[in-house]
Amino acid sequence: MPATRTIRRRRRTVAAVAALPLLAVVLGACGYGSEGEKDEKVAPAAKGEKIGGLDEVKIGYFANITHATALVGLQEGLIQKELGGTKIKPQVFNAGPSEIEALNAGAIDIGWIGPSPSINGFTKSKGQNLRIISGSASGGVSLVVNPKKIKSLDDLKGKRIATPQLGNTQDVALLNYLSEKGLKVDTNTGKGDVTVIRQDNKQIPASFESGSLDGAWVPEPTASKLVAGGGSVLLDEKKLWKDGKFVITNVIVSQKFLKEHPDVVEAVLRGSVKTNAWINENPDEAKAAANAKLKADSGAALPPEVIDPAWKNVDITDDPLASTLSVSSEHAVKAGLLEDPLLDGIYDLSLLNKVLKADGKPAIDDAGLGAE
Repeated sequence: MPATRTIRRRRRTVAAVAALPLLAVVLGACGYGSEGEKDEKVAPAAKGEKIGGLDEVKIGYFANITHATALVGLQEGLIQKELGGTKIKPQVFNAGPSEIEALNAGAIDIGWIGPSPSINGFTKSKGQNLRIISGSASGGVSLVVNPKKIKSLDDLKGKRIATPQLGNTQDVALLNYLSEKGLKVDTNTGKGDVTVIRQDNKQIPASFESGSLDGAWVPEPTASKLVAGGGSVLLDEKKLWKDGKFVITNVIVSQKFLKEHPDVVEAVLRGSVKTNAWINENPDEAKAAANAKLKADSGAALPPEVIDPAWKNVDITDDPLASTLSVSSEHAVKAGLLEDPLLDGIYDLSLLNKVLKADGKPAIDDAGLGAE
């Protein structure tokens, strides 16, 4: 993995990349979230005094194991408990761009989301729309292949490999990996020495089993679903990163909401930190809670052959692993997805570090990319 280059502290502009409206693409046909639907599961009741008199806080997340903090924190009421009488209004999303769109529109205030949409959203708004305020998860991404068609990493040429979306975090990672292997792919069309097919995570397992895909670079639990369907893990992305750590999910907040309701944001972060601690201390109970939330959100729980390996493959952390965000941005530039992304000021870890200090935990570094 190449070393993180120094990011000059100045604002830069995002390139107008043909066929890459990374923030305008809304995958839900109706509204911002998963087909425009809110999470209708009865959440733990809001009790007590409202923080700052605020009635509700709108929180977005994905129904993915890589969003375990949100799944468990909402299911167990650990985040709601910190908010007292201020009620959580949750919303499930299919993709990062749609969640960024919702944040920009005020449809959500805080969200669990991947690094690439965070970078894209911050850059496109010239640093005005969001801040990353905490980490959540590391790892949980694999290249899974049909072992009859691909037996080694040298067999990728001429094959069809899926990613969840053009320009998303896994798409950037795959394009960078192929480039480092000397394999050329047109970023926009996905055509080249390897054919990169962009397809929704929900559709990839069926395409894989039908034989229309030879492999996929995907997050959990999709990776484990492919393995359960006969696939084989050819590469765990952790092996490409120093110490096996890289950000896959962080927490963002609208700058407007952060400025107007810092006490509410702090309460959500207290809930996030406590949730992460509970997950790491009680992995089996936390796994069950996450699966219960997935069932409530999607209508079906994951079977043991999927949830068990998926859960083990994701590391839960408060640290946003800021230096790895810088590396991800370099990969996006290299792939032609971004031109000089804006990173200066993308982090504001002040409230997270306040919460950590109160718990007797060390402060977390923003790799020089914090808001002044």
